[in-house]
Amino acid sequence: MYKSYSMELAGRTLTVDIDRVAKQANGAALMHYGETTVLSTATASKEPREGVDFFPLSVEYEEKMYAVGKIPGGFNKREGKASEHAILTSRVIDRPMRPLFPKDYRNDVTLVNMVMSVDPECNPEIPAMLGSSIATCISDIPFDGPCATTQVGLIDGEFVINPTMAQKDISDLQLTVASTREKVIMIEAGANEVPEDKMIEAIYKAHEVNQEIIAFIDKIVAECGKPKHSYESCAVPEELFEAIKKVVTPEEMEVAVFSDDKQTREENIRKVTEKLAEAFADNEEWLAVLPDAVYQYQKKTVRKMILKDHKRPDGREITQIRPLAAEVDIIPRVHGSAMFTRGQTQICTVTTLAPLSEAQKLDGLDEFETSKRYMHHYNFPSYSVGETKPSRGPGRREIGHGALAERALVPVLPGEEEFPYAIRTVSETFESNGSTSQASICASTMSLMAAGVPIKKPVAGISCGLVTGESDDDYIVLTDIQGLEDFFGDMDFKVAGTHDGITAIQMDIKIHGLTRPIVEEAIRRTKEAREYILTEVMEKCIAQPRASVGKHAPKIIQIQIDPQKIGDVVGQRGKTINTIIERTGVKIDITDDGAVSICGVEQKSMDEAARMVEIIATDFEAGQIFTGRVVSIKEFGAFIEFAPGKEGMVHISKICKERINRVEDVLTLGDKVKVVCLGKDKMGRISFSMKDVPEEA
Repeated sequence: MYKSYSMELAGRTLTVDIDRVAKQANGAALMHYGETTVLSTATASKEPREGVDFFPLSVEYEEKMYAVGKIPGGFNKREGKASEHAILTSRVIDRPMRPLFPKDYRNDVTLVNMVMSVDPECNPEIPAMLGSSIATCISDIPFDGPCATTQVGLIDGEFVINPTMAQKDISDLQLTVASTREKVIMIEAGANEVPEDKMIEAIYKAHEVNQEIIAFIDKIVAECGKPKHSYESCAVPEELFEAIKKVVTPEEMEVAVFSDDKQTREENIRKVTEKLAEAFADNEEWLAVLPDAVYQYQKKTVRKMILKDHKRPDGREITQIRPLAAEVDIIPRVHGSAMFTRGQTQICTVTTLAPLSEAQKLDGLDEFETSKRYMHHYNFPSYSVGETKPSRGPGRREIGHGALAERALVPVLPGEEEFPYAIRTVSETFESNGSTSQASICASTMSLMAAGVPIKKPVAGISCGLVTGESDDDYIVLTDIQGLEDFFGDMDFKVAGTHDGITAIQMDIKIHGLTRPIVEEAIRRTKEAREYILTEVMEKCIAQPRASVGKHAPKIIQIQIDPQKIGDVVGQRGKTINTIIERTGVKIDITDDGAVSICGVEQKSMDEAARMVEIIATDFEAGQIFTGRVVSIKEFGAFIEFAPGKEGMVHISKICKERINRVEDVLTLGDKVKVVCLGKDKMGRISFSMKDVPEEA
């Protein structure tokens, strides 16, 4: 007999079924939120994975198309690789939970969330996030939970807890916050220039709701939780640390890591490792864990330098940003390009413009978002960190960084009416030493401006780090963290925004949560740094978007036609519109409301296509002047094609002012002539005259 637990959450009922399904998993929870159903499971291997120095956690969010009554597209007709949205949701589940597992745990753990039914009123991400926490908490897998997650929207100045899909579409804020009993452990946000104070208020509104959920989870664990199993610790023996300090003193290690050049520091650590390997050559047990021991020794050294001595490895002040540089137009012929450099982090972003028909089509569980006009892609090649490995396409990290930059820039993009383009920015990481995602936001802003995209305001991004001591009030917040401070620190707090507010946040931590003073200081620091980057670097490089798109970018003109005339413009089986495209070399998109976008490189061709469309879509009236081509000659007159698929006749008596005996005496097939419309004859055909065309026409 299974057990069922329920609570009211944001006006809807959340129900958790335990021991109903998937009983062979270490832990399983069948989650119901409204009519949304998600199965969350947690499983762990019996033994630790050999040869790894990290916790092997895998999180999956599986979107089943039957959940929304769809059959998957494509030839295979079954779900394939995870969508971008599924990958991003998996990351949001992973990030708050990972720090709560023991640091020396090496057993494989897999968390799977299978979306089986979707109620548009109840976002499936919520039960998946909560289900992962519940399944792990009631399992025998070591875990210092529970944690809970809440989403917050902002509509007309009011906070909305766990907004529906329709509400998300109009919200000025899409915030996700995860918490433990005492502290905030993860923040993810996209926002429409939300002020810092309002963002902090929203974060702690979510934190309050999370406490109610944690109390609910505690009740479930008390009744259904299994005893946690013991495991083989992979911690470095303390006696090895003591032996290492006798070979390489703390002062020597401090000298080794104290450098502003990544390659120099890595070479110093390589020499330290060789020295220790030589010293412990006879102890195979110690040699097996020596790399991890050296890593931990570096970590302790760096943390002590920062926390106690207020010394950063590259010698900067706690609030100091690394040297900055910005330039545009570094790549010829592309539609827009810019490069942003911060210390040893360097990003080049290239912008490409295209007709709206090239917007990305989305096939997922969200019925409100079926296409995406702006796409940001982020690449992180191995050479950017001096390594070598084959390229296998973007991983979850690259997809996550690209989505973060995309989220940061969407609020400042012009509407389709003002700028009828699909837009793609690609950020290429040339060099990496910390916070490339935020550098890509800066580079992308400048690249968009260089491409002539009329963004509303420039956006910049920066990241803060953290080193904590033994108590909650013993900490140091670091502005602009480099790679070493990220690896050995406790937090990577990324914030992007304009002069007026925040557009995106992503916070990752390695400890069991942040106090409110840390969150407030990090947000304040990132605002100060963001203002400096915008004012002193980016705006001095390019102050405002260029007045028009570049010469190599496609040009788009828009005209409006009567929606009832769309069929005439398209023609039978697309014959008419395809003829226009063939003759002019342009691309044409027509929306259901009659908005016609004509895209091309040459203005003359675009104007000609627009003229043809307007002619076809216009009701013919006497007195209209057209230029057409002779396509047929008969004894009684000539037929003039004045637009693709549109013809009218000039009677022989209307060709010249003087009498002629044969049409061929004046006209030849293919001649271009100017005609005036006389209206329609009794059979509904359009009649033209050449001789009555006004002289000034």
